Amino acid sequence: MSRHPSVKWAQRSDKLFIIVQLPDAQDVKFKLEPEGKFFFSATSGADKTPYEIELDLLDKVNVEESKAGIGSRNIQYIVKKAENKWWSRLIKQTGKPPVFLTVDWDKWIDEDEEFTSKGGAAPPDMGDMGFDFPDMGLGGGGFDGAVPEMDDDDENDTEDENVEEASSAEKEEVPPTASGEADTKKT
Repeated sequence: MSRHPSVKWAQRSDKLFIIVQLPDAQDVKFKLEPEGKFFFSATSGADKTPYEIELDLLDKVNVEESKAGIGSRNIQYIVKKAENKWWSRLIKQTGKPPVFLTVDWDKWIDEDEEFTSKGGAAPPDMGDMGFDFPDMGLGGGGFDGAVPEMDDDDENDTEDENVEEASSAEKEEVPPTASGEADTKKT
């Protein structure tokens, strides 16, 4: 009787990542059908324990553009979806997924984050809208210089301190003259 190896998966709109966790896998066999049938078998360990998986993927796949790679700790498959769309789950089976099947959170990207992640392209349906957010003047940016210190305890100021602050605020800064010296005469 065969065992089930641990399987992790993640997706993008155009492909699936299926990782079979099976160290030192030997005699690896893999079959993928356009209707979404995924079959994997291999042996592992000194006693050549057989492992096998058969999954009915949720939708159709493109077999010609799918790839597989065998490593020392796992076997990775990049399965090209027939249609570029997000799947609600990996397999057709509803309800609780098999215990050997889990999400690969290291590769997972949410649908709304796909195009904002590093190296992502603009969403195909957005197009070039002809504007740039920094140029719209919506705040943020445009700050150059040190942050001014704020006196956040105004409630505790005495009346004398408030008068001093008001009188210093009323004084005007005198602009320098053409010679570069400040004109100290009041007008």
